[in-house]
Amino acid sequence: MNNNGSFSLLIFALPLLLLGWLFYTQNKRMKQARNFSSALSVGDRVITSSGIFGTVKHLDDTSAWLEVAEGTTIRIDRRAVAMKQADTPGAPGTGAVEGGSTDDPGSTPGIQQNGQ
Repeated sequence: MNNNGSFSLLIFALPLLLLGWLFYTQNKRMKQARNFSSALSVGDRVITSSGIFGTVKHLDDTSAWLEVAEGTTIRIDRRAVAMKQADTPGAPGTGAVEGGSTDDPGSTPGIQQNGQ
């Protein structure tokens, strides 16, 4: 009978422990996101959660203005900024390609077109 009682306690305690762990990890992630968002500054090169690369031109409490191309600025929700770009040239995610320029509109970076 004692075995059955401890098994019932285990069945009751495991979901509670799981819920506690889920709340703890969610709060930890939210705190990290708040710290990242508050650490953003003008001039940072960032990537949004939808994959848009840009440079922060202006910040306020809820919005960020990103320059995505020369003379093209978009306004996004500050929470949509996912990460900062790596500063090293040629690093994954920076858009830098060896031997080619990513500034050519209409061309795919790293692929030669028309024998060029």
